[in-house]
Amino acid sequence: MSVNYNVLGLIFASMHDGYVSELTKQRTMGSIPFGGRYRLIDFPLSNFVNSGVTEVGVITKSNYGSLLDHLGSGRDWDLSRKKGGLHLLPPYSQTGGIYKGRLDALSNIWSFVEHSNAKYVILSNADVVTTIDFNPVLQQHMDTEADITLIYSKGMFDSDKNNCATILDFDSENTLSGVLVDPQMAGECSQWLDMLIISKEFLKKIVSEAASRNQYSFTREILQGKNNEYRIMGYEHKGLFMRIDSIQSYYTANQMLLDSEKRNALFKKSMPVYTKIGDNGPVKYGLESDISNSLIADGCVIEGTVENSILFRGVTVGKGTVVRDCVLLQGTKVGANCTLSSIITDKNVEISDEKVLTGSETYPLYIGKNGKI
Repeated sequence: MSVNYNVLGLIFASMHDGYVSELTKQRTMGSIPFGGRYRLIDFPLSNFVNSGVTEVGVITKSNYGSLLDHLGSGRDWDLSRKKGGLHLLPPYSQTGGIYKGRLDALSNIWSFVEHSNAKYVILSNADVVTTIDFNPVLQQHMDTEADITLIYSKGMFDSDKNNCATILDFDSENTLSGVLVDPQMAGECSQWLDMLIISKEFLKKIVSEAASRNQYSFTREILQGKNNEYRIMGYEHKGLFMRIDSIQSYYTANQMLLDSEKRNALFKKSMPVYTKIGDNGPVKYGLESDISNSLIADGCVIEGTVENSILFRGVTVGKGTVVRDCVLLQGTKVGANCTLSSIITDKNVEISDEKVLTGSETYPLYIGKNGKI
């Protein structure tokens, strides 16, 4: 992998965390567990590293303790470096209090951006799960001499089911012609993945102007307000993407990993997803255990039946218990002779013997962190 010192990566670790308030009461969006052993921030971080970007800033906001613990020095992503590397950036704005939007956050951490030798900046949120190589996007951005290049994907959108979506329209020359924020509509459309490429100098112009006018929202002030003034182009990402914008979408995204085609489309051999390495032992299966179509992380102890479920590290399932269509986060302990269907348990939940808990695919039952049933 070649290193691209010409690009700085910035990740907004807390954007849209209000839409999954159940999971972000005690953590930030980027540290939400996903897929049995990952956190959401692992995906944008891995995308940067796989694209040769080795200088990355993570913009925090609130409840970021678990995020700091997960990221550490950045060694697990090969970002513990003398030059560049991983930088954790403060959550507070210069005017006092937590920042109000992307532009406010960028204004607050601009001294970090200014000291970077990079010519281009790639911005990304942590609430979209996908794998992407940024190099073709950067090449298009330079070839078209765009002011801003937005990364989008075509997919189904339903305002009754999806939140925080930005729908883009482009003309025949792939120039942005319209922007809709959370529109009341349903059907296939071009959805912005909250990723973009911009030169550092042009970003400086935008941020300084916004600061002088007390503007905070990049989407409304720049994409909607300046799309006729700036040359804003689009780049279509054709890979699988999953937006985490509700507890239902979180459940569905995890369940999608049980489909081998979708799992292979997300976890590509050419673009591995890196995460913090755990030192758990292997899974222990009891003599009466029965596992089918499930992802079981290391350190689990399974003595019952597990079907169509995702179990994170250190989960225990007792004898006679049936776990079906569930997502059980790290340290969950399920007693004997229980029945769980369409359940999400947060970390370190304890469910005593002979309990029956039932949710549904559209409304999974969520049990909060450290909960006891």
